[in-house]
Amino acid sequence: GQDDGMGSFHLTDGWGASYPETTGYAIPTLLAAGHALQWEAPVIAALRAGEWLLSIQRRDGGWQGGRVGEMRQSTVFNTGQVIRGMLALHAHQSDPRFLESAIRAGAWIISVQDDDGAWRASNFLGTARVYDAYVDAPLLKLADIAGDERMRTAAIHNLEWVLGQKRYNGWFANADNTIRHNQRPITHTIAYTLDGLIACSLLTGDDRYRMAALPAAITLADRMQRKGSLHGRYDAHWRGEELPIVTGGAQMALVWKALKGEDARIDEAYAMMLRWLQAVQRTSSLGPQAVHGAMPGSFPLWGRYEKFAFPNWATKYFADAMLAALGSRAV
Repeated sequence: GQDDGMGSFHLTDGWGASYPETTGYAIPTLLAAGHALQWEAPVIAALRAGEWLLSIQRRDGGWQGGRVGEMRQSTVFNTGQVIRGMLALHAHQSDPRFLESAIRAGAWIISVQDDDGAWRASNFLGTARVYDAYVDAPLLKLADIAGDERMRTAAIHNLEWVLGQKRYNGWFANADNTIRHNQRPITHTIAYTLDGLIACSLLTGDDRYRMAALPAAITLADRMQRKGSLHGRYDAHWRGEELPIVTGGAQMALVWKALKGEDARIDEAYAMMLRWLQAVQRTSSLGPQAVHGAMPGSFPLWGRYEKFAFPNWATKYFADAMLAALGSRAV
């Protein structure tokens, strides 16, 4: 977008307004791509995006939910994703403004946490969700860099709440980004949860988080092997429905990469998913120039998730999966 944030492309409406959240977590991807490919353009884009995010940070320390112009409240999940970008930029060039911004954001996040470790009032739809494990990872990283034990304590408190939502078969309750379909969450938010748990295991040395993610990762790997792709949603009995969500598939590739060697089904599903994602990307070259190289929300395009659209986060996670396969990883 003209504001240096990142939007998404819709086949009927063209480019949409920028998303602070996805702009934030695109920054580590852009920096990793620039480094891995010896390419300056993504690094310049990351720095411009960082400046834009600094300019729109709220007085409370958070960033808004949704797209620019929607005037939503500061939101914990979205703010956590911008922290990822700020920490990546600070690591890239040691500019104190990026770290100071992240610290303000982290202080706000811990100030609005509920007594049981979840976040409700300051999150989307005012409900507690297990995919805040994907907030805990940057919060733990920030705690280490800033030397703030309160941030570490808050992240672990939330992780304990998340573990309490895990069912006997590895499925997590309260994993969807809606209220209506919470009993059959999308792969996108399931994968946020699993990725967050695995990352937090590495950051804390507590293997319980990784082990909590493993059953779901194996079950979805089994589904991938049997079907050749993943459904968009899975209920509490791991029954799949709806067309594949490309973002969720790319995120699961990252989860399986992180768990490689744990189970033969995981290794096979990882290789299958990389092939599937590359095949999906090839179809984007059939569309208008604006979407060449981009990843659709659903595959085929008319699936329910981000219908007829190319959300920037689908392409971000595809890029992450490709970078991870090359041995590089966005944080």
